[in-house]
Amino acid sequence: MPHTKTPSEGHFITRIGWLRAAVLGANDGIVSTASLIAGVASAGASTQEIVLSGSAGLVAGAMSMAAGEYVSVSSQSDSERADLARERGELESRWDFECRELAHIYVTRGLDQDLADKVAEQLMERDALGAHARDELGITEMQQARPIQAALSSAASFTAGALLPLAAVLLAPREGIAWVVTAVSLLALALLGGISARAGGAPLTRAVVRVTFWGALAMMATAAVGLAFGVGIG
Repeated sequence: MPHTKTPSEGHFITRIGWLRAAVLGANDGIVSTASLIAGVASAGASTQEIVLSGSAGLVAGAMSMAAGEYVSVSSQSDSERADLARERGELESRWDFECRELAHIYVTRGLDQDLADKVAEQLMERDALGAHARDELGITEMQQARPIQAALSSAASFTAGALLPLAAVLLAPREGIAWVVTAVSLLALALLGGISARAGGAPLTRAVVRVTFWGALAMMATAAVGLAFGVGIG
């Protein structure tokens, strides 16, 4: 009988690594830049000063997102490597114990003892470290930490998100910058919520409302700060 490739079911969970970083970056880029622009515009700054502030916020935010993602995901990667090194040593020094430990995991998942022993033995003969990484430590290829990928994804998505309110500044009349930027940013947030919900298989309305609400709240807060001071820059 010829071997046939098992078809992929295309689960949404396979997208979790890049989707989380992309949504977080784009959302932060829109909200932080739009909030900064709304606050500065409400304080009476000129269009040039608003663009300068927004551009500085874009660069600083993108670098901060990249650095933060790289550091945090690198810490996860370091922990994974340390656990794998420890597990590799235990496999070398006490193989039988590790085999029984793996079998016990399968028993707790519903297999009877004899079948669990056979499964553990066969999996360990093929790839002992891989079996323990997956079933004991919970480390899989899909969820494995990738610091550089996370950093680049976050920085790129932040930049893409931040460019939207900046573009709105250039297209809006000076007296309406705060309102135009707010409207464009809320529309972009709603679109982002819809795209992320569609990509992740989540309920559409809940995602859109959640993202838009918190973005609106942030922009209202910074606009209020600008109005409270009411002083132009420069």
